[in-house]
Amino acid sequence: MWIDTHCHLDAPEFDADRDAVAARARAAGVAAMVLPAVEAGNFAAVRELAHAHGLAYALGIHPLFVARAAEEDLERLDAELARLRGDARLVAVGEIGLDHFVPGHDRERQERFYAAQLAIARRHGLPVILHVRRSADALLKHLRRIEVGGGIAHAFNGSAQQARGFVERGLKLGFGGAATFERALQIRELARTLPLEAIVTETDAPDIPPQWLYRSAAQRAAGASSRNEPAELPRIGAVLAGLRGMAVDEFAAATAANARAALPGLCA
Repeated sequence: MWIDTHCHLDAPEFDADRDAVAARARAAGVAAMVLPAVEAGNFAAVRELAHAHGLAYALGIHPLFVARAAEEDLERLDAELARLRGDARLVAVGEIGLDHFVPGHDRERQERFYAAQLAIARRHGLPVILHVRRSADALLKHLRRIEVGGGIAHAFNGSAQQARGFVERGLKLGFGGAATFERALQIRELARTLPLEAIVTETDAPDIPPQWLYRSAAQRAAGASSRNEPAELPRIGAVLAGLRGMAVDEFAAATAANARAALPGLCA
């Protein structure tokens, strides 16, 4: 069985066929999916979807959404986590983190919201789901100061040394569609050489499509779709297993166990 530790089933790309997308994932062997929120305005949406489809969810404010977040949204997150303490489908605080790739975003504000959400996660005893884009060292700096109960560094694409930094702090590393591209040499080398117990699988659907779904900008402008979805996870997982020289079933079982270790609420 496979666990998709990161997918945005609430995204508008799924508005036309969301139920069918979830059904295809189940039919493909994806036994569990985690839906991270990205801002206070979609806290309710991810919770309702998780309950409607028997999935898991996380609540948090994404670094690319902090510019439009209100200061009170941090208080709202804290209050929602307290209110939903008994909800077995709530498994983490996320998607939170830092993005140093997209230009025009206030890094100081991102760091303030990130640090505050780490403190909230610690207060509620929850793991975190981290957005990592050219920001691994800054994320680790705050994790050294504010220790949390593990979690996942989503779509990891840092160095081997940075990977060790996250693993040493009890986090797993998420790998998905990016590793299916032959020219993604660093990501593929990490997927091949990192300790197996450090790896979890994800799609980030509808984003980060695997190589077989990739469309150029010109193709997308002409109407071609590159939408990723959780049903692609077994094929992505087979590529990752191949990089490690493992049987696909063995890799699926190991990464599912890793996901449950990273997000203990998945066991509920």
